[in-house]
Amino acid sequence: MYHSLADAIRDAEATGTTLAAVALEAERRDQGRPLSEIRDALGRALAVMRGAVSRGLVGDLHSTSGLVGGDAAKLRTGPDGPMAGTPFRDVLARALAVQEVNAAMGVIVAAPTAGGAGVLPAVLTGLADARGIGNDALIDALATAGLIGAIVAQRASLSGAEGGCQAETGAAAGMAAGAGTEMLGGTPSQVGHAVALAQQGTLGLVCDPLGGLVELPCVFRNATGAAIAMAAIEMALAGITFAIPADEVIDTMGEIGRAMDVRYRETAGGGLAATPTGRRLARERLYQIKRTGD
Repeated sequence: MYHSLADAIRDAEATGTTLAAVALEAERRDQGRPLSEIRDALGRALAVMRGAVSRGLVGDLHSTSGLVGGDAAKLRTGPDGPMAGTPFRDVLARALAVQEVNAAMGVIVAAPTAGGAGVLPAVLTGLADARGIGNDALIDALATAGLIGAIVAQRASLSGAEGGCQAETGAAAGMAAGAGTEMLGGTPSQVGHAVALAQQGTLGLVCDPLGGLVELPCVFRNATGAAIAMAAIEMALAGITFAIPADEVIDTMGEIGRAMDVRYRETAGGGLAATPTGRRLARERLYQIKRTGD
């Protein structure tokens, strides 16, 4: 697999193909598996993603703590806001839906992690459904997203405990932005700019879950991450470029993560988790979980 997005873009441009094709070929070569088997695996992941979106949009799921649940349905059916009736609002609802399923201990795809799992399925399925894009193109998009995620993992981190939420929701936004850009007809170079545009917007994002639960603010940060990915796709497809290459943005994310105070890396020791309300809610909800378990 590639260590540099620039190298993958170079190979795709040299052969006149897509990053999805480059990623699938690299996987076939590295794993010794036929392409059909790899695509079948991605198809199964896509089915789980779609299932999580559908289940979460129903609106009847709640986490054991009671902190999370029902908000995806509110966004889907609630009063009109400025984005009513647009794919953008639908994508936000889908991101919340997947994370509500996760918080309720349902089945999701960790893409790239459970804490950031709502962004990629929301963006890709939301755009595909809005544009009438079929499953084959979605599977290609997942291959592109996997390539981007693998490069982030190698050059920086996908762990909130190592790099804060920039390494989870931020990486997911980069994956979704790049994959969505290619799915909508963007060039390999535009994919690179989309990744850079998305990830630069999440640099320094802390991981501060209340009580250590992957609920608040994690669920809502997925909607924010999806919004950032959508903005990056829009800019990249319009021909907007980012001066810092994607690989260097990813490297910067890793550097920031290593320098980040441990309180802001999934310990619930800082950020929103350390606010008076955050501490109170954590005490109350964790006590409720303990009583439910008893």
